[in-house]
Amino acid sequence: MTDQTTRFNLAMRVLHWSMALLIFAMIFAGLTMVRALEPWQLTLLGLHKAFGMLALLLLLLRFLIRIKSPTPSLPSGMSTIQVKLAKLSHWLLYVLMLIIPTSGLLMQYYAARPIVVLDLFTIPAAMVPHIEYFAVFREGHGLAVLLLIAVLAVHIGAALYHHFIRKDGVLKSML
Repeated sequence: MTDQTTRFNLAMRVLHWSMALLIFAMIFAGLTMVRALEPWQLTLLGLHKAFGMLALLLLLLRFLIRIKSPTPSLPSGMSTIQVKLAKLSHWLLYVLMLIIPTSGLLMQYYAARPIVVLDLFTIPAAMVPHIEYFAVFREGHGLAVLLLIAVLAVHIGAALYHHFIRKDGVLKSML
């Protein structure tokens, strides 16, 4: 087997771990913001929005690289249901990583709050707030994050299971 068939390429590995850190930071920041009314909350909100747009751009780049790159095969010995669940969970992660920043963007749009991305550019907002749409996207954003947390727990658990119990190289393929 060549390195290409046993490991993800370097770009995929770097994007995977960079986005993992970014997503955990975004979840932590989001959960901290909604539970606080401190002066720093607005600064954190601005960073959360900017890094949410960065996460969306990285996801698009990651998806393009993913569809053009060879990926390691899943280990032999996995049942058909395990293979299907593994593929489903990965696609669910991609979908949630798309839904969450998109719903955040639409939530801010309908709140008539432009998104300033690290003082580099501004994503415009609606001229007039639409509270009903804002509420729908806010609720969807929160629910999608909760689902993401659950899927990430399963994803991490599966990676650790493959590494420590099965010892089949799944985690090593992304290291």
